[in-house]
Amino acid sequence: MRRLPRAWRALLHALLLQGLRPTRSPPPQDRWLDLQDGQVLIPFVVRGARGQRLACWRAEPQSARTGEPAPVIVAVHGWGAHAAMLSPVIAPLVDAGMAVVLFDAASHGDSSREAFSSLPRFAEDLAAVLEALRRFPALDTRRVGLLGHSLGGAAVLLHAARHGEVKCVASLSSFAHPQEVMERWLREHRIPRRWIGAAILEHVQEVIGERFDHIAPERQMARIGCPVLVVHGAQDQTVPLSDALRLHAALPQSRLLIIDGDHDLRASLVHRGDELVSFLGLHLGVRVATALA
Repeated sequence: MRRLPRAWRALLHALLLQGLRPTRSPPPQDRWLDLQDGQVLIPFVVRGARGQRLACWRAEPQSARTGEPAPVIVAVHGWGAHAAMLSPVIAPLVDAGMAVVLFDAASHGDSSREAFSSLPRFAEDLAAVLEALRRFPALDTRRVGLLGHSLGGAAVLLHAARHGEVKCVASLSSFAHPQEVMERWLREHRIPRRWIGAAILEHVQEVIGERFDHIAPERQMARIGCPVLVVHGAQDQTVPLSDALRLHAALPQSRLLIIDGDHDLRASLVHRGDELVSFLGLHLGVRVATALA
C-alpha cells in the first residue's frame, strides 16, 4: 500500500469511505413493537471518547423500580442496523428480571454520523455505554452481560477479551475473522485480490488503526475469562456456520447453540430465545425457568 503514489492513496481512501459506509436505515417510529404491557423504554444519550453522540434506551424490570438494582444486558446491533433490530430480546429478558440497554452505534440509527465505522469503533461505543451505566442506580453494574449480533457479536467478544469486567457474553451470528469478511466484499464487487485488493485490505487496517489479526474474534476468544455463548443460524448465508465452529474451537469451554435460521435470527429466537435468556440469567444470578446445559 505504501508504494502507491499519494494521489492514488487519496483516491482509494475516498472511494473506500464511500463504498464501506454503512447503510443508515432509519428506525421505524414504532421501533419497539415487541414491548409488552407495562414495559417502558427510557431514552438517554451517551457521549463517547471520540465525541460521538450515542442514542440509547433502557428497560428495567419491576424489581428495579422498587429499589432493588437489576443485573443488566447491554445489546449491540450489527452493521447497517439499529437498536430496534434487537427489540425481540427485550420482553423475555425483562420478564426474567434483567434490565436491557440498547444503543445505536455511531453512524447508525439516531446516533451521530462519523467518517467511517469499524469493529474497534463498535467496541469503543459499547465501552462508552457501559461506563455511562453508573449513572443509573436501578442498574447493578456489578452484574453486566453482553449480547451482540453480527458485527455487534464480534464487538462484544472484543470488549470482553480486552476489558474483562463483564459476567457473560452471548455472540450471535458473528464472523471469525474480519479479513475474510473483507475478502468476501472484494469478491462481491469483482475486485481482484492481487494488487488493488491487497492495497484495499492494507489501507482499511491503516484507517481503523488495528490489524485484522489483532481484532479477529477467533484470535480474541482465548483471552475471554467469562462464560461465552456462541449462537449461529444453520442456514446463515452471510456468515458461514463454520465461523461459529471456529469460534467455539478457539474457546472449547464456550457454549455453542446452532439454531434453525439465517443471519437475522429474530424469527428463530422466538422459538429458541428461552435458551439465550437462561444462559444470561444463569451467569447473572437470575433464576430462570429453564437452564442451558
